Amino acid sequence: MHFTKLVPNIFYENIQDGLTLFVDCLSFSIGYNDLNSEHPCCVVNKDNLSVFLFQNKEWADKDRPEIRLHTDNIEEVFAKISVTHPQFLHPNLNKVTLRPWGAKEFALRDNTNVCVIIQQWH
Repeated sequence: MHFTKLVPNIFYENIQDGLTLFVDCLSFSIGYNDLNSEHPCCVVNKDNLSVFLFQNKEWADKDRPEIRLHTDNIEEVFAKISVTHPQFLHPNLNKVTLRPWGAKEFALRDNTNVCVIIQQWH
């Protein structure tokens, strides 16, 4: 058995919140676009990553995910985000921190409590 990609689904009451985090802050681009439909959704992509964003209040109320993005230059990512989108820095992990398990991490949290941990392993 061989898998090539994991694509999480993230639900928002207002899909614009997801676009602000993933497109504006994290520089993903919109691939598949069905934003003007009765049930807005899209796939955002960056490098070999994809995330499926849905506008669905019922599911957004039930699930506020936490996902991790690995990078090979966490200082560069932090420097950019801390200048362009400091409002997304998670209050509990708002600077690059060496964690007990050996990874450097900082975290982002949007206004709907979706959490993205940026991580670099040595």
